Parts: sequence; C-alpha cells; structure tokens
Amino acid sequence: MAGPLEGVRVLDLTTMVSGPIAAAMLADQGADVIKVESPSGDEMRRIGNQRNGLTAGFFSCNRGKRSLCVDLKNPDARKPLEDLVKTADVFVQNFRPGAVERIGFGEEAVRKLNPDIVYVSISGFGEHGPYAHQRVYDPVIQALTGATDIQADRDTKHPKMFRIIIADKVTSLTAAQAITAALFARERGGGGQHVKLSMLDTMISFFWPEGMSGITFVGDEIDVTKYQGTMDLIYETRNGYITAGAISDQEWLGMCAALGQADWVEDARFRTTTDRFRNAELRKQMTAAEIAKWDRDELLARLDAEGVPSAPLLTRLDLLEHEQIAANDTIGIYEFEGHGQVRQARPAARFDITPQDIKHPAPLLGEHSATVLAEIGYGEDTLVALFASGAVRSANQSGSDSEDKQ
Repeated sequence: MAGPLEGVRVLDLTTMVSGPIAAAMLADQGADVIKVESPSGDEMRRIGNQRNGLTAGFFSCNRGKRSLCVDLKNPDARKPLEDLVKTADVFVQNFRPGAVERIGFGEEAVRKLNPDIVYVSISGFGEHGPYAHQRVYDPVIQALTGATDIQADRDTKHPKMFRIIIADKVTSLTAAQAITAALFARERGGGGQHVKLSMLDTMISFFWPEGMSGITFVGDEIDVTKYQGTMDLIYETRNGYITAGAISDQEWLGMCAALGQADWVEDARFRTTTDRFRNAELRKQMTAAEIAKWDRDELLARLDAEGVPSAPLLTRLDLLEHEQIAANDTIGIYEFEGHGQVRQARPAARFDITPQDIKHPAPLLGEHSATVLAEIGYGEDTLVALFASGAVRSANQSGSDSEDKQ
C-alpha cells in the first residue's frame, strides 16, 4: 500500500540535519525525495562511524531518498536542475539568506519555472536582523532561545545545553508539518506558496507553553527558576533509578499508599495540588528518602498498582530490550543490500490505510543522478555529455566544492 504522500516529488537541497530530517519524514510517507547535492556532498556524510560509505547520522537523516549530484558552479548544470524543478511539488533549501538567489534558485526564479510549487526556506535566524548573515549550529540556537537557562544546573545555576541537537530536530518536525499543510492548502485551490521558518523562531515557540510561562502574562513576569527547586524527578532506589510523579490528588494518594506513608495524606503541606506545588522541594526530598529504601522493580509494581505515573530510567542500550518498546515495535531492523542490517526508529505516526515506513537506505552521493534525469527525458547522449563536463556527477565520481549552507 502506498504512503499518504505517494505521487509527491520533493527536491531537497538542504544539508546537515534541520532540512534533511524533514525531507526524510516525507520520504517515509511515500514522497519521492531527490536529494540534490554538490560534488563535495552533505557534511553529514563525513561525521561519525561509517558502513558502506555512509555514516550513521547521514543514514538516519536521509533514508528513503535518491541522490542527484550537480555542480551548480558549472553552467551546464543549471538546465537539468531547472527541468527537474518543473516536475516537483516541493523545493526545500537551507542556504544562508541570499545564497540560494546567487546560484539562481531563489523562490522567484523557481516559481517562474513552476508556479504551483511549495517553496520552503529554512534559516538559522531568519532573513533579516543582525544575526541573519551568520552561520549557525544547534548550540548557537540553544544559547539564544533560553534552552541553557531551562537546562541550568539546579544547584549551581550553571547554564547547560541539551545533549542532543534539539533545535535542528524540532525545526525538522515543524518544517515537515508546514510542508504538508502547504500541500493541503494547494489541493484546496490555494496554489503554491513560500514557507519560511527559522530555527530561532521554532525553538522559542517550542519552549513557550511551560518553559516561558513566567513571561506569558504581560506586567506579571516572574522568574520561574525560583520555584523549580534543585531536584529533578529522578529517584534512586536500592538497585537503580526511577522517575515517579504525582500531580492530581488521586495520584498523591497512590504515591503515599505505595510508599507506606499514609500520614502524608493529611499533611497540610501536601493536601492540595497547590500545596504540593508550593512545597515541591520538600515533598521531593521526603519522597526521595522513602524511595531509596525500596527495591526498584518491587516499588515500580506498587506505584503501577496505585495508578502513579512511573518508569525505570533506561540507558540507550536498555531501549533494545524494554518490553513496552518491543510491544510498540518502535525500533525496527531493516535489511538493505550493501548495508546489512540497519536499526532505525520506525516512523512514529501509524496510518491504517496509507502506511508509512522506511523503504530505502540513504543514497550514496550521486547514486541516482542518471536515473533521475532519465526519468525526465534526458537521453543517453545528453547524460554522457553532462557527466563528461562534470556538471552532473555519479556515485563513482568524486570532486570538491564549497557550499554556503547554514
């Protein structure tokens, strides 16, 4: 059964993470995603452990795509890409502002070739302002969006960063949703449009609901860090770590019962949700002291029986054997020719009529150059000439180039 985006063609001119993951999600959903790369290729091709010429990070960010390698500094490369634009539904780029126009594929130029195309521009900081010209990586966005304040050490107040590239990946999710929304609007007769998003705007929006609650009400701003205390919801048992939380009255009753602390129920400091919030630090300290007396699995069973949200803290290797993750079939093992078995998280959204899945591995640089151009009518003689001139490259060719990406 075809995926929900079967028949949609996406030209992916993005590199690194923010754009590529968005396009990979569209590929999972059935879109024909053509990754357009320069002869030097995406930098992610060179970062991390490799198998069969592909790094693990590049594989996960570009699974399911086909690769067209063109040297846009070569004038002969322009027409093949222009002809491909005419067949596409979506054009995604994450060049720094102004760079894509310099190579002749800005929104205005692309729309002249294909008026109904959905054109997507992903930037680090937006198109204007004092930071717009700067290169960007995830830590820079974390620094500018309050992430380091949110993650600051509760005891020392020393700022810290998320240990994953959260800004890139949240931008990917936002971009993928925006692309499908723009395609839906086009299907309703709205035509193609230009979708713009920056990593900076995306992350501030992502953090806002609870991370920025202290600055939501104008004139009543507060420093929420004063009320967070120093303890996370991580507790140490006799033989391992767990998390457990009680927000509602019913959950608090369950927590008290599981820990054998019935007298806490009538304690005025914890009687209501508001009381427990005001005295959160004391409550967590008392809870931690009791949890430390228990065997991990025994206590988790008691908490579950009392309806208290709880779980063990898993390592990354633990994920491979956890019963709930196995029951969900969250992590799949795929067999790809030339790659052997590859483990990937399955696409999270499950469609019952148009299922999505990872259908192909990530491509080698230029692996599908000839195939893609042949599909749009390029004959053998034309292809031979393009390859001979270096305008188009195949997987067995190499070259060097410099790019003006984020």
